[in-house]
Amino acid sequence: MKRILIIEDDPEIAELLRLELEEAGFQVDWAPSGMRGLVRLREGRPDLVILDLGLPDLDGAEVARRIRATGDTPILVLTAQDAVDRKVSLLLEGADDYMVKPFHPKELLARVQVQLRNREGSEVLSAGGLELYPRKRLVRFQDREVRLSPKEFDLLHLLLSRPGRVFSRQEIEERLWGRPLEKDSNLVDVHVANLRAKLREAGAYGYLRTVRGVGYAIRPRE
Repeated sequence: MKRILIIEDDPEIAELLRLELEEAGFQVDWAPSGMRGLVRLREGRPDLVILDLGLPDLDGAEVARRIRATGDTPILVLTAQDAVDRKVSLLLEGADDYMVKPFHPKELLARVQVQLRNREGSEVLSAGGLELYPRKRLVRFQDREVRLSPKEFDLLHLLLSRPGRVFSRQEIEERLWGRPLEKDSNLVDVHVANLRAKLREAGAYGYLRTVRGVGYAIRPRE
């Protein structure tokens, strides 16, 4: 049974959400303040948090930042503010989705289910014993953790999204840096070399292949 933590100071809204979620088969916990919510988060390890921004002690955005700093639990924010800038800010601060009050409980339930499905669907990318957990930003090879820099992780994430497929240098530049790099830039070569060395050190020798004149791919040894 999936566990949902509601951090909401309004007991009527919290009760409405609890009834809707429990009827849908979820186990529900409730915290009426930000600090109590963070405590419940540590104690209960919920699968998703529904977070109200208008809390009596901590700003809801601060609670979202603290939740995101300690893990990858999906966060669905409830806000009375419909401004675009505020919505963008919430997503940058770690929220996965938001709903503007007033909202229909059925729509909120649908968004909860989408977030949980997304989390399950992106839980792990793998190829030949090499596993990458996108939300946790964790890489393992045969149960041994492989420590990567942020860009090395993003590069491996891209290559593992389609094991065996060759990604061109231009594709890698656009996905990792958002634009083509200067012609004399060696950033891709540096990150590829570093990633290959770390995979080799972990035992994944020969997994990162260079296809001369074409690009790079993850192809486990046979």
